[in-house]
Amino acid sequence: QVQLVESGGGLVQAGGSLRLSCAASGRIFSIDVMGWYRQAPGKQRELVAAIPTGGSTNYADSVKGRFTISRDNAKKKVYLQMNSLKPEDTAVYYCNAEGVVTMGWGIGDYWGQGTQVTVSS
Repeated sequence: QVQLVESGGGLVQAGGSLRLSCAASGRIFSIDVMGWYRQAPGKQRELVAAIPTGGSTNYADSVKGRFTISRDNAKKKVYLQMNSLKPEDTAVYYCNAEGVVTMGWGIGDYWGQGTQVTVSS
């Protein structure tokens, strides 16, 4: 059983910062890509940032220069540092892990339960 648990969401004023964390647990051998998605009310879930193992990061145009994604492979964690937050960043943020290989040699994709980020103007 693989679980992703996010933390770090909350309420912040425009221009402020938040740091999201996501920890993967379970009988995990490796994770290919870890990333963050978000879903605002009435909108589709969208990619915010992703980071593959040993590869280059990928950001949505709307967050480039403001958000930074990083991961700790040994701890199976991924982080999202969010600076210069705007009201339009308000959404539920979901952690995602793709290409998760488990000790039983299964492979799959997993989602966290989501954490609310609210940016007030």
